[in-house]
Amino acid sequence: MYDIIGDIHGHYDLLVNMLTQLGYEPSGATYKHPERKVIFTGDFINRGPKIRKTVKLIRGMVENGDAQTVLGNHELNAILSATMDKSGRFLQKHLPRFQLPLMKTLEEYKNYPEEFNETIKWFRTLPIYLDLGNLRVVHGAWNDAHIATVQQFMNGETSLKKSFLKAYLSNKELSTALNELIKGVEMQLPKDLLLKDSKGIIRRNFRIKWWEVPTEKTFKKLSFGNQFELPAYSIPKEILPLTYPYALDAPPVFLGHYCLNKKKLIFQNNICCIDTCVVRTQNLTAYRWNGEAQLLEGNLIRI
Repeated sequence: MYDIIGDIHGHYDLLVNMLTQLGYEPSGATYKHPERKVIFTGDFINRGPKIRKTVKLIRGMVENGDAQTVLGNHELNAILSATMDKSGRFLQKHLPRFQLPLMKTLEEYKNYPEEFNETIKWFRTLPIYLDLGNLRVVHGAWNDAHIATVQQFMNGETSLKKSFLKAYLSNKELSTALNELIKGVEMQLPKDLLLKDSKGIIRRNFRIKWWEVPTEKTFKKLSFGNQFELPAYSIPKEILPLTYPYALDAPPVFLGHYCLNKKKLIFQNNICCIDTCVVRTQNLTAYRWNGEAQLLEGNLIRI
């Protein structure tokens, strides 16, 4: 059975406390349980106070067979920012919007360049999703068609080759598929529609409940995991976004990414976002999965 732990963002001490509370015991430099394993939802780096120690612990558990993990958008950003092509140019330009989120990670690894390079190589081996038959994990959104697209471009490889990363940056089909699997689905507004949040800030795009049919919903009701409130206006049918309803009898799927600081984490009997915004709340959450097809609030563990 599995314990799914949400986004950690360098909060090593909270992670150790969580593992201890779940019954995992020290084993060398990592932790293990006699009967259970951890699944991490990605986003180990950036923002927190002990990023290197967090990565070492998670990597150690994965390599010892005591944990599995999926790739988060923060790890993907680090891969693209640190990987060079044959001409010595970084695959992703070092623009502020890409580099600023990485600043704390880069600072921690400043005196450990070889360790940083090895960490990036390890990130490239992490799966984009886990489908364990009766349990699924992905960082942002589950979509069978997107998974098929990613598999096609990976061409049987088990790690993110440079050719795949280049294709991601240049091919719209792959870019859309990978972005939505890792970052969730966002609604993009047309240029002639001006939408302001409750603070009067103009919003051109926002994350949505990708598993729900958007018809007859308001912007506020369809919004999900945004750090601002959208107005309760009905969405015009002409601009309804494309969503991917998740069948009620599909295997439970666990998400990270959305930085939720509210109590409700199970949004459908088989969909749970386990990311409780550790940076803002200093709370880490796990779900103790024991094989159930319908998820239970009582199986959520918070510290």
